[in-house]
Amino acid sequence: MRVATGLCVILVIAATALTGCLGTKTIPEPTSANPILLVDYQRSGGIAGVDDRLVVFDNGATLVQSRSISREITLNGTDLHSIRTIFDEGGFMRLEGNFTSARGGADLMRYRIHYGNRTVITEDTAIPSTLEPVIGELNRYLDEGLENPIDLPSYRLTP
Repeated sequence: MRVATGLCVILVIAATALTGCLGTKTIPEPTSANPILLVDYQRSGGIAGVDDRLVVFDNGATLVQSRSISREITLNGTDLHSIRTIFDEGGFMRLEGNFTSARGGADLMRYRIHYGNRTVITEDTAIPSTLEPVIGELNRYLDEGLENPIDLPSYRLTP
């Protein structure tokens, strides 16, 4: 009888240990989803050999980068809405993929814009009129972020 009782106790302890009830920690689930890429914008070329980039995520996290500066800033909800609106109003998703200049030239600025599931590449003298406001708005965020991100009312530097 004692052997049977001892065997039952051992089986209960083994079953408890195997089911994870003896002090094991559960892995916490992430509280928020990873941010989704909203815009990846790059301008390059020109006489000065510019190579600037603006990467915006749907949560406002933004990377502003040039050859000598790399900063993280946060765009607010108004800025994100403005970006989405300018792309929608310009019919970005209906544009062809490439708009290149017929004359070429080393002094031309080149622009690569990725939004949604579409990438458009264009350069000076070949920019479609519907794309000009998009490039203007992205250049504004990029220039302001590179020049003086601390003083901008709609930006804040991330710690």
